[in-house]
Amino acid sequence: MRWKLIRRRLSISAPRMIVRSHLPWPLRWAALALALGFSAALALWAFEAGKSIAGLDAGLEREVLQLREQVQALHAERDRAQAVAHASEALLAAERTAQERLTAQLRQAESRALGLQEDLGFFERLLPAGDQPLQIRALQADAPAPGQLRYQMLVMQPARAAPAFNGRYEIVLGGQLDGQPWRMTLPDGARPLALQRYVRVEGLIDHPVAAVLQTVQARVLDEAGRVLVSHALDLAPAPSSRESLR
Repeated sequence: MRWKLIRRRLSISAPRMIVRSHLPWPLRWAALALALGFSAALALWAFEAGKSIAGLDAGLEREVLQLREQVQALHAERDRAQAVAHASEALLAAERTAQERLTAQLRQAESRALGLQEDLGFFERLLPAGDQPLQIRALQADAPAPGQLRYQMLVMQPARAAPAFNGRYEIVLGGQLDGQPWRMTLPDGARPLALQRYVRVEGLIDHPVAAVLQTVQARVLDEAGRVLVSHALDLAPAPSSRESLR
């Protein structure tokens, strides 16, 4: 039996034998990783080469440049919008401040107007009613300097529904000059006068320094030159005195 076994192993009918070299498994994995890395690098190179050949890189670069320009333009537009918004806020704040100031001034003006209306109503109740359409009241005169006379008067229409008046007024000075009677009117003649209810009139007249003033007369004329109302004021010997007949 032993001889048969030996002869079978040495003959052609003997079983096959495979001889393999034994490698540790870390080396096997390292070799596999190197092969895979080389394959990936080769594939990436082929891909980049294909893109360059097809001209895709140039298109991507142009697109990237365009996108960057668009981003910069958007940033600039945003900055401009923010600047405009800040300026608008500043303008709105200034307008609100001005509006508040104007509102306060308007309230003050309305308060003053109301007070003036009340005063006017009070004075109207004190004035005597008459048939005369126009009245000259509170005629006053004084001498601020030698050779000058300052006058003030109040011209009014007592009637509540009186129409607007347009006419003229004149001032006549009377007295003595060098021992002789002397009379003088406004150098420019009668002056315009317009009023609805009342108006205060004042002015300054130059006269000879040597003249001794005795009277001051104010007259209101219509457009035709007719005297509608007049009022005279007697002066003391000293022109600096100030008094009124009423």
